[in-house]
Amino acid sequence: MPADTGVIPALTRWGLSADADLVYRALVLLGPADGHRLARELGLAKARTKSALDELAAAGAIAAAGAVWAAREPDEVARLLRRRQPPPPPAADRWRQHFATIEGLAGLGPPDRHARLWPSRAATRRRVAQLAAVERHEHLTINNEPVISAESMSAAQPVDRRLAARGVRLRVIDRERPRPATAAPPVPLGPVRYVTAPPMKLMVFDRKVALFPADPLDLERGYVEVADESFVAALCSLFERLWAQGRDPHRQEVIPIDLSPRESALVGLLALGHTDQTAADELGLSPRTVAYTLRALMDRMGVRNRFQLALALGAAGAVPPDAWLPTEENRPT
Repeated sequence: MPADTGVIPALTRWGLSADADLVYRALVLLGPADGHRLARELGLAKARTKSALDELAAAGAIAAAGAVWAAREPDEVARLLRRRQPPPPPAADRWRQHFATIEGLAGLGPPDRHARLWPSRAATRRRVAQLAAVERHEHLTINNEPVISAESMSAAQPVDRRLAARGVRLRVIDRERPRPATAAPPVPLGPVRYVTAPPMKLMVFDRKVALFPADPLDLERGYVEVADESFVAALCSLFERLWAQGRDPHRQEVIPIDLSPRESALVGLLALGHTDQTAADELGLSPRTVAYTLRALMDRMGVRNRFQLALALGAAGAVPPDAWLPTEENRPT
């Protein structure tokens, strides 16, 4: 007969697998059963069922009764597992363990104000937009992702542009990455320093509010928001220490830029004096495509007109510095 179950504890709290938790619940509800019946009732492969039974037996949650297995009482199992080991922290709280490994944050206590969890990247992006809308002075970012996805870039760039347009100072600590062969990274809208392995991902708004991943190994689990003054100050200190250690790309005097074959050909023709129309004819493009290509290149370089684009490309070595002279069309106003 099945046991009078009451509340069945989630065995995953103590590190047991989801299969073991499922098999234990089935034994509590069905009563003693062998592996074949359990596999049939649960729709689990026999190998997975056997592995779960072995795991439960090792934890003392079940006992053999002849040819079948019987579940121990849930309260008894809970007491046994509590004595065996403390439950691991929930996934949304793994940042505390991570902080303990970072110099300067190891002794940081919990924030006085309750940390708020934004449970997904989508929710976090909405919150970032809200915080950025009221930001007035300085925006700090640490990015430690090995690869920046197009989705992340497209979400971040409009926010950064609006901040820069309002005069908010943006400073970025980014991870050193190999330069791609065919495309240049976006030109930053503020000072940037490069670090080989930044210890965490972080955003700080006006030195008042910080956002960082709840689970550093799985960014899809969302972000933690903290507004505690001393806690945010410790994160800002970490940022300044990394900033001082980082590589300043402006010490190399130019920001590297890689042009696509189309961009390179178009810029070369314009540098030789072609108009949009004649360059389009030469490349087999429409004048509108030429205009779109130049507009995208200006956005990427962070400039506002063609004269500024020519100067930026000349400084980066993409065109001869004196080849693209201002004309009535591109003269700055």
